Amino acid sequence: MTWYAVDGMDGSGKTTSSDFIKAHLESQGRKVFEVTHPNSATACGRTAAKYLQVPGKPAVLISTLFYIFDVLGSLRYKRKHGSEYDDVIFVRYSLAVAYLPEKLCKPVYNLIELVLPIPEVKIYVDIEPKIALDRILERGEALEVFETIGSLEKTRKRMKLVTDSWLTVDNSGTVEETQRQTLEILDSVRAN
Repeated sequence: MTWYAVDGMDGSGKTTSSDFIKAHLESQGRKVFEVTHPNSATACGRTAAKYLQVPGKPAVLISTLFYIFDVLGSLRYKRKHGSEYDDVIFVRYSLAVAYLPEKLCKPVYNLIELVLPIPEVKIYVDIEPKIALDRILERGEALEVFETIGSLEKTRKRMKLVTDSWLTVDNSGTVEETQRQTLEILDSVRAN
């Protein structure tokens, strides 16, 4: 089993990239489990998502705690059922630390990598903040507290602090360019 994490800031195209990876792997006859965090199928995921739309530090703290519980639930499921799949994909995992204050970002990320299991393939979907915000607005959904140009710029800067060991896909261009970069990563994973 190969475990993939596909992560990036809001509007970066994480889910689109993950769906492409899943479809590609399944086209090769592989059985794939994909989960997006926060997971709308779980109470913890729904609570985390709900509080992302509430302004204020207490709401961010509540959202963060339920996000952690949601990810831990997915890890538990992966440990129990992972052998039933050829590949497992987590959309959002440890890069959520970029939503913390900058001084906490790297230490908390290092702690996560020390305490939690590390995916074999970590894909960081990068994007220019302005493009991300345009894509977020195109969805026509209620904005989350971190979905402003200033917040996206800060989040991207913090993600860049901790993604040295991640494989980066630049999603600021065309869909075809993003898919080409993603296929190159998948080919390199298969070659190893």
